[in-house]
Amino acid sequence: MYWCKIAQTNAEFEAIARLNYETFVEEIPQHEANSTRIKVDRFHRENTYVVVYKETELIGMVAFRDQRPFSIDEKIGEIEGYLPKENCVKPCEIRLLSVKKGYRTGRVLLKLTQALTTFAYEKGYTAAVISGTTREEKLYKQMGFKQFAPAVGAKDAIFLPMVLTRHEFEQSLQHRLATEQFTFYPGPVKQLEMSDYSDLSHRSLPFYALYERVQKKLLHLSNANYIGVIVGTGTLANEVMLAQLKAQQLGKGLILTNGEFGERLRKQATRWSLSFDVVEKDWGTAFDGDEVASLLETGAYQWMLAVQGETSTGTCNDLEHLSELAKQYHVKLCIDSISTFGAMPFSLQDCYLATAVSGKAIGALSGLAFVFSQSLVPPAATLPAYLDLANYQQGAIPFTLPAMLLGNVEVALQAYPARYEQLQQRFQALLQLPIMQYQYRTVHYPMLVTVRLPSTYSNLPIDLALNGLLVHGESHYLQQRGFIQFSVIQPDFDEALARLREILYYYEQVIAAEQSTS
Repeated sequence: MYWCKIAQTNAEFEAIARLNYETFVEEIPQHEANSTRIKVDRFHRENTYVVVYKETELIGMVAFRDQRPFSIDEKIGEIEGYLPKENCVKPCEIRLLSVKKGYRTGRVLLKLTQALTTFAYEKGYTAAVISGTTREEKLYKQMGFKQFAPAVGAKDAIFLPMVLTRHEFEQSLQHRLATEQFTFYPGPVKQLEMSDYSDLSHRSLPFYALYERVQKKLLHLSNANYIGVIVGTGTLANEVMLAQLKAQQLGKGLILTNGEFGERLRKQATRWSLSFDVVEKDWGTAFDGDEVASLLETGAYQWMLAVQGETSTGTCNDLEHLSELAKQYHVKLCIDSISTFGAMPFSLQDCYLATAVSGKAIGALSGLAFVFSQSLVPPAATLPAYLDLANYQQGAIPFTLPAMLLGNVEVALQAYPARYEQLQQRFQALLQLPIMQYQYRTVHYPMLVTVRLPSTYSNLPIDLALNGLLVHGESHYLQQRGFIQFSVIQPDFDEALARLREILYYYEQVIAAEQSTS
């Protein structure tokens, strides 16, 4: 198996120095020979090396450097004199492209090219320049490089100034996205097939029949009495829920927060000028039922708001217990079930209002927001029409609703109830990975796992990306805490997990070997 990573261990840097000598001293007479058969690049401390492995053997490399002057600047003058201005905004230089003899196959070249373009694109480089040896000109062109200045160098070591632009990075990545990239994102969900409903009018009878089928299935899964299907995101669904609390003047509420999305609900409630108090817990910490009960028994609150599945940590807050407290103290329970709906069976029958979306656990396209309720809400003339839940509960379709999105949801819902067990099995399989020893300890639900990696694994997200495996870690709240997340909701999860397991098997050996010698 061939795979790539960013070099970070001493053993890797030693292997790089040996490969550097073999290629650029013995094979290409660019430097003087020495008895150690080791050549440390003069820019070693400024280089970032992308290396390719055959299982646990380092067999190839390429170095990135973005500090000026580049070595190619020294040969031809500043590259800005040859390249368009847009390519010189954030350039980098690629050096030391080398693969061990015996491994110079198309598969290795493809793997290294994919890693090279992914890394350059992720870093935001506008162009990558290289001094390509003439004997490997064909190879560089296969990788997308183009000559942009006259050849330079001595007779036995002539080099071609070549460039790979951001446009080429994007072309390569678009191709990869269409072919072999896998994600562990908790949304949006990849669609393997497109819907056939693109030309169906939302005012037609066939559309209304589709609409009723989807409503009926969603109500069955939720155990709610009414649903509003709205074009929008989960944030919009929560806006609609909060708007009803405002319009109905329900009084003071209690908001429970223990993560990013609970905090987001609180901010939204503030924008609606709702009156509320907050029970705030550390991220991933369960709510104290006795504490909540002691507040509710004062009779000061008419509604309670919480997130069931706190995606920021993968925490599942206890809906059943919150429902019991709401009934006991006669408060209206409002729940954000955006990340949990479709991930596991539960009932919203005791929720006054609850929200969900199409593009999370149920596996459909993003774009539809769902607001569930147990009763018809009264029309609210004080609200914008689009946020008035009553408009969506009267049986009619008040605003344009894309048939493609609705049809896609119907197809996704056909997987239920079997999908519950499928997601649970995937979740258990994910937890078997050795890297899950670093999982964030909390009460989980079968949708995603949050991992806080030690420093020795700090490059893992980009290393996985180099191999076409994307984990969720770009959100600011995850980066601030050093979290990455693996979700189980993508349609090609099983294939993605198999690839992840294989790469981690060798990756962990490389890391462990370094730790055993340090």
